[in-house]
Formats: sequence, C-alpha cells, structure tokens
Amino acid sequence: MRKLFFVTLSVGFLFLSNNVFSKNIVINPFVHSELNSATEEKLIQHVIRIKELVSHNPKYNQDIAFFIDMHVMSGKNRFFVYDLKNDILLDQGLVAHGFGSRIKSDGVQKFSNESGSLCTSLGSYSIGHSYNGQFGKAYKLHGLDATNNKSFSRNIVLHKSSDVPYEEQNGQIGYSFGCPMLNEQYYQRIEKRIDDSKSDIILDIYY
Repeated sequence: MRKLFFVTLSVGFLFLSNNVFSKNIVINPFVHSELNSATEEKLIQHVIRIKELVSHNPKYNQDIAFFIDMHVMSGKNRFFVYDLKNDILLDQGLVAHGFGSRIKSDGVQKFSNESGSLCTSLGSYSIGHSYNGQFGKAYKLHGLDATNNKSFSRNIVLHKSSDVPYEEQNGQIGYSFGCPMLNEQYYQRIEKRIDDSKSDIILDIYY
C-alpha cells in the first residue's frame, strides 16, 4: 500500500507524519485539516497519473505538482502541493473556484471549458509565465486536456485575492470568474515554488 507523508516546518522544527489512510496526519501551521481516506486515495490516484505525465516530458517539473480536489467544499483545504519524488504532501490551503461551478440547490456542480461560462475546467494544466494583472502577480495556465484546452484563451490564470480567507471555513467561500484563486498569504508560498522552479509545474484539477 502506498504511503502518504506530510511534512511541514514549525518554529524551526521538522515534523514528519506517516499516513497509510488509517493514521492521522500531524496538524501544524501549514495544515488546517486532516485529509479523509477518500480524499487521500483520490489524491494518490491523480499523483500516479501526473508522475506518468511528467516522466515523458522533461519540460515539466519532475519533483513537485499542484492538485485541486473539486469534490472538497471550497471552505476546506483542497489545494495540495505534492512532492512527486518522495511522496510527501508538502502544503495545502484554500482555493476558490469559478462562479459558474457553484453548487446549486439541487447539489449539481457544473464544469465547463467554454468562454463566458465562468466555470472551473477540470484537467491538467501547465503553469506558464507570470504577469501583473487585476489581482497583481498571476500565472498563465495552459490546459493540456480536451476538458481545459481553452483555458489560455479564456484568460484562466492562477492568482490571489484578499477575498479568499486563510483559515478554513464552515461554509463555501467566494468565487472567481473561472480561475483558481488563492488566499494572499498562501499564495506567497505557492508563488515561491513556481518562481524557484526551472521547469513548468503541473496543476491538476479533478472532481
């Protein structure tokens, strides 16, 4: 059985927790909730797929990737930073999704690749160059699948917003126009990882 590890730094100390679905993950400042077994299992399934993707293309970062589980409520941590080499869950935080993908009264959540839908698009993305826009520094996203290959023309980018809280919430948080939108404090950590990378990092959004 694959093992999932979570590593965080707290007051100069390194905490390591070994999780095999049944064990709890150590909760430290970077972590605000434990992953339930279903979320962990789904994450590992997508990690396996992304490992396969990057192994065939040296353009992509072989060490880390980002994952967003759209099945997790937006008020809970669902943006994951994963160490592909050592199978370590490095970080997690809140991320807002598109208004068009809000969960309606009937419980249905819609995803779309179409312009004007304001929806989140599922699929794998290559994180491109940064630019300064409405929300400050943001990163272009290049969709790699049929479900998100219009993301660049839709101006779907990875950006921050003061409207996204840092701490987990009991309910849904705000919405974007279709972009993955992070809390400003959490974004600083993600931004550093992107800028320090010499190759393109993959972002995988799934449900």
